[in-house]
Amino acid sequence: MEYSSGEESDFSESEIAEYKDKPYEQLRNGTYKVKFPNGILRCPFCAGKKKQNFKYKDLLQHASGVGKGSSNRSAKQKANHLALAIYLEKELADEAEQLPKVAAPPPAPPSSEENDLFCWPWTAIVVNIVKEPESGKDVENTEYWMKRFSKYKPEVVEILWDDQKQKAQALVRFNNDWIGFKNAMEFEKAFEADHHSKKEWVAAENPPSSSIYAWLARSNDFESQGPIGDYLRTERELKTISDLVHEAVKTRNKAVVELATEIDMRNENLDDLQIKYNQKNMSLSRMLEEKDSLHQAFYEETRKMQRLAREHVKRVLDEQEILNADLEKRRKKLDLWSKELNKREALTEREKQKLDDEKRKNDVQNNSLHMASIEQKKADESVLRLVEEQKREKEEALKKILDLERQLDAKQKLEMEIEELKGKLQVMKHLGNQDDAAVQEKIKEMDNELQTKMEEMEDVENMNQTLMVKERQSNDELQEARKELIKGLQDMLSGRTNIGVKRMGELDTKAFYDACKEKFEPEEAQIKATELCSLWQDKLKNSEWHPVKVVAVDGAHKEVINEDDELLKNLKAEWGNGIFDAVVAAFKEMNEYNPSGRYVINELWNFKDNRKATLKEVISYILKNLKSLKRKR
Repeated sequence: MEYSSGEESDFSESEIAEYKDKPYEQLRNGTYKVKFPNGILRCPFCAGKKKQNFKYKDLLQHASGVGKGSSNRSAKQKANHLALAIYLEKELADEAEQLPKVAAPPPAPPSSEENDLFCWPWTAIVVNIVKEPESGKDVENTEYWMKRFSKYKPEVVEILWDDQKQKAQALVRFNNDWIGFKNAMEFEKAFEADHHSKKEWVAAENPPSSSIYAWLARSNDFESQGPIGDYLRTERELKTISDLVHEAVKTRNKAVVELATEIDMRNENLDDLQIKYNQKNMSLSRMLEEKDSLHQAFYEETRKMQRLAREHVKRVLDEQEILNADLEKRRKKLDLWSKELNKREALTEREKQKLDDEKRKNDVQNNSLHMASIEQKKADESVLRLVEEQKREKEEALKKILDLERQLDAKQKLEMEIEELKGKLQVMKHLGNQDDAAVQEKIKEMDNELQTKMEEMEDVENMNQTLMVKERQSNDELQEARKELIKGLQDMLSGRTNIGVKRMGELDTKAFYDACKEKFEPEEAQIKATELCSLWQDKLKNSEWHPVKVVAVDGAHKEVINEDDELLKNLKAEWGNGIFDAVVAAFKEMNEYNPSGRYVINELWNFKDNRKATLKEVISYILKNLKSLKRKR
């Protein structure tokens, strides 16, 4: 059964202990189910999280961590998890796994030793060290004693000599753990077995000068007078074995609690990472769906444009056939009329003269029609060639656009796969902290897969670069076609028409004449306007004059005219807004269409919409003019 957090109102922290009884009873009577078939355990209060199945130990740690240590949980969640922890300890204790045994300390010493006060870190006292040069033993050197006692693994040996430097006492320090205690006890027992313990040392009145005695330092040595007692009181502490056992248990329990809390926090962080990963995955899926819909809409629009272009070309060709048929009909009619006139005979001189005049007129008209037919045929061939070339260029451009779309789709798919792999790799790396060999192997596989995807991405980038080079070549061809249209059809597309040739960056002389007309006589105003227009046209060609500034518009940087420029300010103050606007407009055109050369260039222009004309508009206009010319002839 899933738990709903809206069943009851929230409550304060102080009521947690009071509220936990109710969910505990619900767990006992089966309202909330914890144990499932196959020994699976689940938290009924965390439904919807990625991790659903727990072992007994993990579920107990989770419940204890949320109930006691999670500051970002509500009081109700804490109470519910506290009840779950109690339920696990009381009702499902038999589900607990057999915990691994912690390495126990060495066998406990007898009760008398357990309460003895030892010097800690464990220290042994060696007495009756006598310097005997003839023996050849280097008793003054600590390395000699370290080597002699190496069986018991001492850490440090310190020698305390008397004033005459003849007799000495040594302090042997062992490791401060239980292994060190074991070695120290074996050290003492070895001397007891040789009858060289503290007991024999105290009882001996004249001990042999070459025999050493040793024992483990205890409280009576710590409190004794002399250099050994002073040293022990300064460098050691008195502790019983029970005290050390208690401290070790306390330290271990503290570490267990800290590790349990840390595990719970890591599980929570892992859940948060999984939620973020799911959100990112959903977002990427939505983006893919939107991209597919946009691609479908683009494909449908492209098909529609192709269909309209085919219909338009067919309509033009049909009209051309009709015009050719009409022209041929008229030519035949004139031929018949000419033959009929030739058959007639003039009875009088006047009629003959009139007949000759009519013949000459008919010949001239016939020749004109013949020449018009030839010109029409040439124009038709030119238009058909242009239409075919435009159709071929459109098909090539469309093919390249579709190739770019496919490459872009592949690139975006690879980017999303790489991002998905990175997200999975990040989650797996969090799991990798537990030194799981399977997890590490999975991380390695995902790294290899990520490297493969990156290589595929690099191949797609190279293909993209190749397609972009081809696209630039197509654009260059289109620009060459525009230049040829401007060069060959400049006379035809001139005058006051919707489609024509505009000189980009050329100043409007009318604005200069209107401004000068207000200050000078008409004849002088014309001369002054010409001089002023020529002067500012030269200034526009100067590449060092760049009256623009960069401003931020809607988060993007954009170039705008700098009206604080000294030349522009003086121009506006002296001649007004008319000439100022004309200079600014010409500068914008030149900066857009020829910023590097800074000279006037011709461009096909749609004067009706005040914008750059497309090749389709220009060719449609040419066909329209050809029809008008045919009708006039």
